[in-house]
Amino acid sequence: MSRRPVNPARRYNDGGSIPFVGSVQSKTRSSPLLSIGLLVVGAILVVGYLHSGSGGSMSEKEALSKVEGGSSCMLEVQRSLPILRKAYGDSMHKVLHVGPDTCSVMSKLLKEEDTQAWGVEPYDLDDADVSCKSLVRKGIVRVADIKFPLPYRAKSFSLVIVSDALDYLSPKYLNKTLPELARISAEGVIIFSGYPGQQRAKVAELSKFGRPAKLRSSSWWIRYFVQTKLEENEAATKKFEQASTKSSYKPACQVFHLKSYH
Repeated sequence: MSRRPVNPARRYNDGGSIPFVGSVQSKTRSSPLLSIGLLVVGAILVVGYLHSGSGGSMSEKEALSKVEGGSSCMLEVQRSLPILRKAYGDSMHKVLHVGPDTCSVMSKLLKEEDTQAWGVEPYDLDDADVSCKSLVRKGIVRVADIKFPLPYRAKSFSLVIVSDALDYLSPKYLNKTLPELARISAEGVIIFSGYPGQQRAKVAELSKFGRPAKLRSSSWWIRYFVQTKLEENEAATKKFEQASTKSSYKPACQVFHLKSYH
């Protein structure tokens, strides 16, 4: 956006925004008290910015996600952990998360009391940070193509939570991946999926995932679950909704609770 020069004196007289630059440039000599005041205000602003970025209200990553055109369901998983804990109780003791940026989810899950957690990253981790690479070295996070069978025995995890990843799969691969996730879970699969129109395809998204996200409606998912003989976990769904209401929590993504294969 081009900027049009503004007369500093006019902006000051019109009572507009605080003329930090204008007042300094409009005088050849600045008062020492004015300079000190500007420094103090600047320091306060910097401290406030750093405080908010360190986890006060919204993380830098979360802010970026919302600015770029949609809410990441990975972030929604992190927000919903207290609700999932109330809905699933002891079933949260051994969890597998599947989806992009699973390292971020691991950083939250591993802090949960009495919870063991592992993650599957469906895409490359070339740009991963040090902490993420550490999780990979420890075997907590593994990179795997979820279009193929995962290297886990049946019922290896109490719960499998998947976010975003299924939105990038065509029905051809969904037919293989979703039953596989149900196979390796003992007590259920929780799916976080974006709402139609929630996100837009971006250059970075296409280069990493190979295709834009296919965000499907809840009616599409329900028909698909019926066709693939995946049953809704009605008890978990009811508990999740009750806990959400009590906590005034409104998911920014669609959340589906499915039973595992028995």
